[in-house]
Amino acid sequence: QVQFVESGGGLVQPGGSLRLSCSASGFIFSIYVMGWYRQAPGKQRELVGSISRDGSTNYADSVKGRFTISRDNTMNLVYLQMNTLKPEDTAVYYCNWGSFPGPWGQGTQVTVSS
Repeated sequence: QVQFVESGGGLVQPGGSLRLSCSASGFIFSIYVMGWYRQAPGKQRELVGSISRDGSTNYADSVKGRFTISRDNTMNLVYLQMNTLKPEDTAVYYCNWGSFPGPWGQGTQVTVSS
């Protein structure tokens, strides 16, 4: 079955960096647009950015220039490199299909705080 497993979250100080990873299975990974989403406490889940099968990326304005999405189609992995983190980036981060999300994984918690 379709499965997404996120990892790499943690506690980081403002201005710091984290790299999230997502392992996907149960579908032909290489042909899907993949996305990273996040949900902050009390807020709706939002799309942070996406990457097409050929590596083209799009980002939400709030993270543009700070976050970078990449993928490894041979290993069914997608990454989110987060730099210059801000307290407002605190959220649970999820990966999923970028166009029409499927079943959600457990996500990985990112907390940006001093």
